[in-house]
Amino acid sequence: MYNFVLILHSWIRWIALVAGMGATIAAFNARAQKAALGRADRWGVALMAALDLQMLLGLLLYLVLSPTMQEILQNFSAAMQDRAARFWAVEHLSTMLVAVMLVHVGRVLARRAATPQAKRTRLLLCFGVATLAMIAATPWPGLSNGRPLFRF
Repeated sequence: MYNFVLILHSWIRWIALVAGMGATIAAFNARAQKAALGRADRWGVALMAALDLQMLLGLLLYLVLSPTMQEILQNFSAAMQDRAARFWAVEHLSTMLVAVMLVHVGRVLARRAATPQAKRTRLLLCFGVATLAMIAATPWPGLSNGRPLFRF
């Protein structure tokens, strides 16, 4: 079960990153045109769905399935001294949660915007920062906490 969820979490990362870039680019290109704002909103729905699924799988790994996290949680203070363990215990989790919240908040704020320009600005800001947060918290190969780009 652990390997299946880990592989799924790893592959859905790419959907989330593509959706994040697509939503950000669509919001940037919207220029307050109604059709273009609709396209940005559709990308935002895809981003939100991918991130929600990622969060569900990530929390399942974090709280139940991951043997690495079980070790970290058993001795949390020692894990904070280890850079790689701290990344998994705190940095990855918190940054990705911020990305999920930004996407949800951005979509709500955009719906409540008084003008199309305000909607575009809110979508662009929230989707852009969320995408940057996802990129920053991804365990890229070559980093001390790096993982493979594609798991099989």
